[in-house]
Amino acid sequence: MFIDFDAMTPQQVYFTLTQTVIPRPIAWVLSENADGSLNLAPFSYFNAVSSNPPLIMMSAGLKPDGGAKDTRDNIRDRRDFVIHIPSLEQLDDMNASSASLPPGVSEVEHLGLETTAFEGSRLPRLVDPKVAFACSLYDIHYIGDDPQSLILGEVHGVFVDDSVVGEDAKGRRKILAEKINPVGRLGAGEYVSFGELLSRTRPD
Repeated sequence: MFIDFDAMTPQQVYFTLTQTVIPRPIAWVLSENADGSLNLAPFSYFNAVSSNPPLIMMSAGLKPDGGAKDTRDNIRDRRDFVIHIPSLEQLDDMNASSASLPPGVSEVEHLGLETTAFEGSRLPRLVDPKVAFACSLYDIHYIGDDPQSLILGEVHGVFVDDSVVGEDAKGRRKILAEKINPVGRLGAGEYVSFGELLSRTRPD
């Protein structure tokens, strides 16, 4: 089967891409609202794009009503934000944080999530996720007619829970992916757990 994107609506393209670019990491993004409350939302158009400078990319579309997402506006206006990598244990809270709440209602407070001070960031981080990145806005590119906001964030540091840090055979620090147990995004309402860890030696 060949699926011709030129003959499809943007929504049909979205559903096809999200069911075929799989699995995708999820950025659970904490940002600051204009009133100082904390906004929290997941994004699965997300990945690392550069190490010098250290940049991550996330893409934010529009709300169902056609307005810009709060996360985009918060990052544009106040620049600082925190990206968490949700573990399987946080799946339900992460999914619940995608709900459309009334203006001024914090997802963090609504879900009763605990935060703590985050070294390297003006904003706090969530307590439960095992990985969190302290980020600031690097640039925003507006793509397409809708438009989609391609947000580039500079990473100033990363929190990694001690329970997921080990050493490799040469005594070097190693982040233990299986202990992070990250949840991945598939299409529609589907997610995938970490599963079996497979290793291969890269050829010379």
